[in-house]
Amino acid sequence: MEGRTTMARQALFVMAKDPRAGQVKTRLCPPLTPELAARLYQCFLLDVLDLVAGLPDVDPVVAFTPSEAREEFTRHTSGRYQLVPQEGPDLGARLEHAFRILFRQGYERVAALSTDSPDLPVEYLQEAFARLEEARVVLGPCPDGGYYLIGLSSPTPEVFRDMPWSTDRVLPETDARVKRMGLVLSYLPQWHDVDTAADLDRLVRDLTGGAGRGRRAPRTAAFCREQFFDPRHTGE
Repeated sequence: MEGRTTMARQALFVMAKDPRAGQVKTRLCPPLTPELAARLYQCFLLDVLDLVAGLPDVDPVVAFTPSEAREEFTRHTSGRYQLVPQEGPDLGARLEHAFRILFRQGYERVAALSTDSPDLPVEYLQEAFARLEEARVVLGPCPDGGYYLIGLSSPTPEVFRDMPWSTDRVLPETDARVKRMGLVLSYLPQWHDVDTAADLDRLVRDLTGGAGRGRRAPRTAAFCREQFFDPRHTGE
């Protein structure tokens, strides 16, 4: 089994947007301004990119949007990542497109990762690929009914088409489809993502609470300390 893991071609792609004000983390406005939300998203993005780049035996990829932002993402990734432009009218189509490209390149296990969980433990990513040795689909569930990661050991476009994206039905619907197809499904531990002001409050508490979790997401933790605890920003 250990030999299979070493020899299998594996890729992990990050679904990423160019951090432009008014285009990212808009559900956090308010309490944040569009400019601060873009800065926070850039922290999320860079922390997640570092997380993925440090994963052994897995090729790092960024599926980016908009297409004209390739130069920006080349700068963000310093040449460490393969860059794949996102294509499609909705999230499902864009995920399906990126998976299809990577499987066509000869990868045997491929996973997609959100940028909304910057403090995700790297062990969860390692476990995802370990489980793909036996499972067709691996899911990393979020408390809001979505997922922070989906991994596949072969193309499975049915899990992306006509999905109720941005609702609490994504995870149960994905689960139901995989089981209807008779495929082996494996779950990672649950982890949170950051979509709402309440999610942001929790993240701030977690990353600045002194338990050391800020080491997992240093840029995001520094942003949280600066914006929410720096006396210079009090009253802003």
